[in-house]
Amino acid sequence: MKALRYHARRPRGKTQIAATKACDTAADLALAYTPGVATPCRAIHRHPDSVYRYTNKGNLVAIVSNGTAVLGLGNLGPLAAKPVMEGKSLLFKRLADIDAFDLELDVVHPEELVRIVTALAPTFGGINLEDIKAPECFEVEEALRDALPIPVFHDDQHGTAIVVGAALLNGLDIQGKAIGNVRVVIAGAGAAGIACAAMLSVLGVGRERIVLVDSRGVVHAARTDLNRYKRRFATQSTAQTLADALRGADIFIGVSGPGTVTADMLSSMAERPLVFALANPEPEVSYDVVMRARPDAIFASGRSDYPNQVNNVLAFPSLFRGALDVRATRIDEEMKLAACRAIATLARASTSFGRDHIIPLPLDSEVLPHVSAAVAGAAMRTGVASRPVRDLTAYSEAVATRVRLSREEPARYTAEPEACLG
Repeated sequence: MKALRYHARRPRGKTQIAATKACDTAADLALAYTPGVATPCRAIHRHPDSVYRYTNKGNLVAIVSNGTAVLGLGNLGPLAAKPVMEGKSLLFKRLADIDAFDLELDVVHPEELVRIVTALAPTFGGINLEDIKAPECFEVEEALRDALPIPVFHDDQHGTAIVVGAALLNGLDIQGKAIGNVRVVIAGAGAAGIACAAMLSVLGVGRERIVLVDSRGVVHAARTDLNRYKRRFATQSTAQTLADALRGADIFIGVSGPGTVTADMLSSMAERPLVFALANPEPEVSYDVVMRARPDAIFASGRSDYPNQVNNVLAFPSLFRGALDVRATRIDEEMKLAACRAIATLARASTSFGRDHIIPLPLDSEVLPHVSAAVAGAAMRTGVASRPVRDLTAYSEAVATRVRLSREEPARYTAEPEACLG
């Protein structure tokens, strides 16, 4: 298979560690290691914050997973999760010039996962949680956010929700619908589904207008099997099934599995619907079925061969770039909302904006400077930025230059846009 040949090509896998300082002479060695390294060690011991000046901590993210919910494949365990985590590392570096180190942990219990990550945290400037099954992922993220003074972000939740929110804002505008009046059905009540529900409620969809559906049917208040995260969005609706819930709905968001939506279900939706079938690799319903059943719909999926690919790479690299550069102590709701709105705004500025282009393309080079500046600005407004940016416009330009030079002209590459930072 092409994918196996790609990963097996030497050097194996998708990442490696590269030196950033010369170590060619005895003098270099004396600076890089003993005795010279003792000087920054003492400086950091006296002033802990200087670790960001003398080490790579401020540009280093841990990608942490136990492999219990791997990218549409389920519980594969930590070893088989490694290709996904290496892929995430590649995207961090390629799209945002962030160094990322994948940590696949053979741990199941949330408390133990939190303990290990907390112990490892001094190494890193941020923590990206990945492919941890629900509801444990919620518990782990909450505990780490409370315990650590660095950004903690569960991409399966919030990365998905940010990009879905951006696509929904623009899709509703094109369809001529007000966000406060629409009814939303979300198939899948795990990490992504619950985070999408939370994002949409922040954007203006009333909770009473959001219906979650899991493998047992509609998440309604009468059920006794709900965890506290699902119960936040339990409905009073009399609908029992996905088909019931979709009657008259304006928006379908699928983060579940393939083949769960039929043409008849689509036909029962309100006029000019949004259909976001995001299951990977096979969506809940195909583009062709949607276009035959509902030619008035706007369709989005997680696939690159259909219009409107909802891809988390539009969010997490830029979000972390902005958070790291202002040395944010956490990623708060305002930062996530700023990323969502910035992605939506960027798509609107494109000459191709329309039904088949409601969000930017995943590798659009304008995403990073635009979104990271919005995130940095939000962090400063909410007071979580410990190193504010002086000029957001100059910062945005510096970020774009930084990433370009890191790819194209490494000899001219500078470690960070110092001129724009406080």
